Amino acid sequence: MDDLFEDDGPDTGGNAHEYSVSELSGAVKRVIEGEFGLVRVRGEVGRVSRPASGHLYFDLKDDRSVIAAISWKGQAAKMAVRPEEGMEVIATGRLTTFPGQSKYQLIVEQVEPAGAGALMAMLERRRAALAAEGLFDAARKQPIPFLPQAIGVVTSPSGAVIRDILHRLRDRFPRRVLIWPVAVQGEKCAAEVAAAIRGFNALTLGGAIPRPDLIIVARGGGSLEDLWGFNEEVVVRAAAASTIPLISAVGHETDTTLIDFAADLRAPTPTAAAELAVPVRADLMALMAEQGARLHRAVLQRGQTRRQRLTDLARALGRPEALLAPARQRLDLVGGQLDPALRGATAARRAGFERLAGKVGPGLLTGFIAAARWRLADWSARLAPALGLRQERARQRLADWSGRLAPALARAAAEAQRDTARKAQALAGLSARLDGAVGARVQAAGERLAALDRMRLTLGYTETLRRGYAVVWAGAGVVTSRAAAAGAGALEIEFQDGRLPVQSGPGASQPAPMPIVPQPEAPTPRPRKPRGGGGGSNGGQGSLF
Repeated sequence: MDDLFEDDGPDTGGNAHEYSVSELSGAVKRVIEGEFGLVRVRGEVGRVSRPASGHLYFDLKDDRSVIAAISWKGQAAKMAVRPEEGMEVIATGRLTTFPGQSKYQLIVEQVEPAGAGALMAMLERRRAALAAEGLFDAARKQPIPFLPQAIGVVTSPSGAVIRDILHRLRDRFPRRVLIWPVAVQGEKCAAEVAAAIRGFNALTLGGAIPRPDLIIVARGGGSLEDLWGFNEEVVVRAAAASTIPLISAVGHETDTTLIDFAADLRAPTPTAAAELAVPVRADLMALMAEQGARLHRAVLQRGQTRRQRLTDLARALGRPEALLAPARQRLDLVGGQLDPALRGATAARRAGFERLAGKVGPGLLTGFIAAARWRLADWSARLAPALGLRQERARQRLADWSGRLAPALARAAAEAQRDTARKAQALAGLSARLDGAVGARVQAAGERLAALDRMRLTLGYTETLRRGYAVVWAGAGVVTSRAAAAGAGALEIEFQDGRLPVQSGPGASQPAPMPIVPQPEAPTPRPRKPRGGGGGSNGGQGSLF
């Protein structure tokens, strides 16, 4: 027995098992995962990383230690609360190892804030960051329409909130309501509410689905965790970017969410949101009736006042007869003075005319005629030299033009001769080219005709006759069958060197029938019109092929 434990060499580990690196890493992984299959860890969120893969990497730490945590893409999408740096949380998951870096890490499936204080601190940080961007500024708020034609409601279709809103709208002023169903809590809440707000804004005016004039985002009361979806950044940004006025009615009057700051108006309750959205129809009708009555009374009173004022002014005007009497009297006075004035003016004009007529006599007319005759003689004496001068100038211009015309005609004639010479030379060249082209065309046509004739002779049936075949004729037609040959009287067999008449019919000697050898069918030859008047053995014969 002692020999079994005798030391044969240096001790390199005794009986200890030798592990490979992978075996040891796997053993550690199984131990850790077996001991810490499900754990809840409380700590402060440190560095947070969100790569393009969608996974979420962050650290959990306290005053002495740090644990690496990871949440896969599908787990991160289901988280109601996303971890943010500096937030104290309780992370639920399982502990495992990462052999590639020889470290352990926590696979987080759910994250919960470690108490309301942490949530409020995170909410305050988010509110301050969004407020710094100007999303909560009063200048961005839009006025709420007094009487919207259509109202869009973003809420859960199965809760009491939508029934309260519809009931209140029906009591106050019935309007068309479009409901966009969403989840009002949980991990889907924020994404669906933001999508609903953007969806209402994306509707076109005059489309199949009317675009609402007002949006109400409503939810009943609940805890801070229940209302957390309305504190998400995506919802706040969607509410701030809405071009349609938006009323926030989330929770009760004491509940405050970040969407309340971004909305154009905050309602303490969903029922109050419906009251803020539309006026009371009965009150409006009463107000309109009251205003109509006041308008009617005002019109009647104004008419009565104007009528009384007109009566008072009519009394101050006096009688029409008294106003017209002085004017009528002045008209009569002026009318009586008009006739003597016309007679006096006519007599004065007649006396002036008679004074002027006394000065007009034969001497005045004779002097006028003599002056006119003198002017006419002066113009006649001046006319002859002017005509002569005008003719001389015209003659000079004609001589000048004539002197300039001869060189121009000479230049034109020389240019015409040169042009004629150029065109004659061009014509001669074209004529020479035409003669050559005609000769070449005729030669090519002759060669083409000779080739076609050779082809005709080659393809004609006369060439077939030279190879030992014959053609049987019955009158002007070709016999192609035995029955046709038996029915014909006289036949002619054409050979290469001529035709041989034979007799066919009952009286003719019948040779012994030859066995029928099947031959390939050939098309029936059609006689071609002879060219010219030749009647040789080939003339006027068509091809058999």
